[in-house]
Amino acid sequence: PGLVEVSSRMPCHAMPTFYRRAPPIPTPVIAAKGDTFSRMGAAFDDAVPLWQRATWPVLQDRLRTKAIFDNVHNNIYVDPLSLRFIDTEQFQRLRDVKQLGLCYLVFPGAVHSRWEHSLGVYWLAGQAVHRLDQYQGSELGIERSDIMNVKLAGLLHDLGHGPFSHAFENEFLPRVLSPGVKWTHEHMSLSMADYIVDEHHIDIESGDLKRVKDMILASSNPQPSHAHSEKRFLFDIVANGRNGIDVDKFDYIERDCRACGLTCSFQFARLMENMRVVDNEICYRAKESRNVYQLFQTRADLFRTVYTHAKVKALEFMLADALVIANDFLKISDQLFDPADFWMLDDTILKVIETTNIPELEEARKLVIRMRRRELYQFCNEYVVPKEQLEHFQDVTAQDVACSQTKSGTNLREEDIVISNVKIDLTCGKDNPVNSVHFFPHYECDHKFIIQKQKISQMLPDCFQDRIVRVYSKRPELVEAVSEAFEEFQLKKYGIKAQVHGTPDFKKRRQY
Repeated sequence: PGLVEVSSRMPCHAMPTFYRRAPPIPTPVIAAKGDTFSRMGAAFDDAVPLWQRATWPVLQDRLRTKAIFDNVHNNIYVDPLSLRFIDTEQFQRLRDVKQLGLCYLVFPGAVHSRWEHSLGVYWLAGQAVHRLDQYQGSELGIERSDIMNVKLAGLLHDLGHGPFSHAFENEFLPRVLSPGVKWTHEHMSLSMADYIVDEHHIDIESGDLKRVKDMILASSNPQPSHAHSEKRFLFDIVANGRNGIDVDKFDYIERDCRACGLTCSFQFARLMENMRVVDNEICYRAKESRNVYQLFQTRADLFRTVYTHAKVKALEFMLADALVIANDFLKISDQLFDPADFWMLDDTILKVIETTNIPELEEARKLVIRMRRRELYQFCNEYVVPKEQLEHFQDVTAQDVACSQTKSGTNLREEDIVISNVKIDLTCGKDNPVNSVHFFPHYECDHKFIIQKQKISQMLPDCFQDRIVRVYSKRPELVEAVSEAFEEFQLKKYGIKAQVHGTPDFKKRRQY
């Protein structure tokens, strides 16, 4: 009922509107140069209606993209140039680099990789710049190349991560690099991007590639060069050096919370819907000020609950010890500076050590087997550094604890003890990062301002940094001696035992 049967003899003008087919779009002659297309020939303008000519670039873009389904952002549409980078063995390597390193051994769901995170940042970077272009494109002068550069920066920003992500960079490298030698995953990402372009002959303008690399480094270099000062806001989208609000955090906070089964109270979609550029800076609507605080607080909660979990850090220390031992034979540190060698490093190095029969790797293999059997370095105790001591705090060392031993019996050595100096902040050390965020009152006003925290809520924190000192024993039979020396160190340092409670007796009696 309600349907009209159309006879094959019925003239076209007599058909109901919803049965009529639009005339086929003649394929225009297209001259391509880089990513810029121009239509040639008068036949196109004469034969194609105006509305079809207006939507043709959008249609062409969609026909040339590839859809990848992501469990956080649903369908992600990837353009041809980005696919050239993705479909390389160097980028596919990120599938074998876990986003959260060894956290999956404590949080079983945390098995996601740098590959999917990079894809998520690519998508959010594109969404952010597209939104700015949609509402302010004419006044900001956003060009197609700007959109592509921002998206590529999001895609390539983590190419330089080593095996097990930050555990490799923070725990292993400081022990094998010579004093004064600096290595960061951001700079390796730049080298990897250059290597992929050269190795796979990717057609990208040198100026565009330089802008992409500058966007990746923007968090460590918040002052742009004179050449980039005209559209400075573009450099705040992927890695924001001004206040830390960027799509990199949007993705990993949402993705990591989901993977670890934690609730994410921060809504990145609201921030993206309520942003605009004022005076060359991305600003946010004033009503989103609480959401901005939630961003930084959720990130700090992830550091406290997941990234620096006591067991996760114990596993990282054991991994670092195993890699240091294996480095003499595997020459891991020799692969750090040449991207042709570096891209071959990934998380599978742990399996190589675990399954080898090479005598030179036997001690490293034993440590990996201990990790598998859950015979971990034993967490003894921890304390939070008192607020009044934060200003002049210096990292505690294993020697500090070993030298604080007063009871006779077991003679502690530095190599028996591991100290973890945990720093948790809101991205700006002891300072409030929201003091660097500008807001605007409504969309009809171009005035930007900073909101003092007391005008938002009286329940917001006065201190924006935590320092936590943890002590581990490498051997279970030394837990009691290490715990007592740690308590003596606190009494000598602060005049009180800063820890919440003593080490439980069952830990002191534990044997493998």
